[in-house]
Amino acid sequence: MTSFMQAITALNDYFLGYILMAALVAVGVYFTVATRFVQFFSPRSIFGLLVHGTSKKGHISPFQAFAISTASRVGTGNIAGVALAITLGGPGAIFWMWLIAVFGAASSFVESTLAQIYKVPTAGHFRGGPAYYMQYALGMRKLAVAFSVIITLTFALTFNSVQANTIAQSLQNSFQLPLYLSGIALTCISALIIFGGLRRIARFSAIIVPAFALGYIALTLVIVLLNLPKLPSVFTLIFTDAFSWHNLAGGTLGATVMIGARRGLFSNEAGMGSAPNAAATANTSHPVKQGYVQAFGVFVDTLIICSCTAFIILLSDYQASSAQGIGLTQFALTSEMGSIGNYFLTASVLLFAFTSIIGNYYYGQANVEFLTTNKKLMLVFRMCVCGMIFLGTVAHLNLVWNLADLFMTVMALMNLYAIFRLRKQALAVLADYRQQKAAGKDPHFYPDDVPCVGKTMAWHTHPTQTK
Repeated sequence: MTSFMQAITALNDYFLGYILMAALVAVGVYFTVATRFVQFFSPRSIFGLLVHGTSKKGHISPFQAFAISTASRVGTGNIAGVALAITLGGPGAIFWMWLIAVFGAASSFVESTLAQIYKVPTAGHFRGGPAYYMQYALGMRKLAVAFSVIITLTFALTFNSVQANTIAQSLQNSFQLPLYLSGIALTCISALIIFGGLRRIARFSAIIVPAFALGYIALTLVIVLLNLPKLPSVFTLIFTDAFSWHNLAGGTLGATVMIGARRGLFSNEAGMGSAPNAAATANTSHPVKQGYVQAFGVFVDTLIICSCTAFIILLSDYQASSAQGIGLTQFALTSEMGSIGNYFLTASVLLFAFTSIIGNYYYGQANVEFLTTNKKLMLVFRMCVCGMIFLGTVAHLNLVWNLADLFMTVMALMNLYAIFRLRKQALAVLADYRQQKAAGKDPHFYPDDVPCVGKTMAWHTHPTQTK
């Protein structure tokens, strides 16, 4: 069994991992150029799209869809993963994390725009995602089914057990709470939300995600202000280490770039096919609007939340600690804020991990609904999710987690193939949006204005074309 696990890890890290990294970067750079740097938008325009999105009773607002995807994106990796990147790749890894996020935002824009174009109406709201545009735009039912199965197993079941394990271990370390008690409580709270359906998930995410994100940012600002004279040297350290001749001569520059790039891409999930499942739920007047919103989500995750962790660590005397991962973040916070820093970190881990559970669950739900409309099977799926949450708190499932990493790689490659094949449709819809904006209009999407998109199920014919 040990040799099998080592083989899976080696396959993912040294073969498929590099292929995925190359594909994500290549597609991100391509869409950055092809869209004419679509990810560089004004904060004011994004605020308008979030706040003034189309509101219709019973539907999911653009902000709620943004909150669901952000709930999944922002997890314990934003705390432990960034710390590990600094430990293994040095401060320069943060620069490469930032750079990859900038390119990845273009891929996120495209996949989310496509999810909006090919979403389907159902029970008073919308659903969609890569499986939907694989089937309805590419006509590849088998690929769509394979994607749905893999994302459901990976996100809704396995990754949720990982997040549950993180919560239980954190509570045990901080408050000596037995693992099974954490498991019972976490399973019950999760069940209350996920059995409430999409609207309850959306309402929960729209309240909790902004609250804990702003709290984490506020704490970081306090630490920055307390160490303001050190801030210029931190930026200098990040940039010089990113291009260090010492690292180049020692053969470690490649590791710095790779670690930073992987941290950015695996944190914000740009191009991987997960966020589009949330993007499709939004009720908006034009697909591009939600594309912009989801591209902004990449920046929130990496340029803001991940950077907060980086600044907390780099402003401390982090080199005096031998800790790695979350232990290093804990050391940095405690050295700056005392014991309150440790308690705040525990609370952050709980909130980051729990919101990820809810976001990950919805990705599974959207794809189970793609596979079947049988309500009994949906009930079984929800019970399985709850079971995996409890199991994750009391068991170590290393083999399952390693397989999940492998599945996520395969899932992401499927999605990158699909969005590259559908680049003509995405770019045409973007051109339609920009043309309407240039004419001073509030853009509205009508499929007959962009013939290359083909048949859609959630968008109406242009009023001037109806009799």
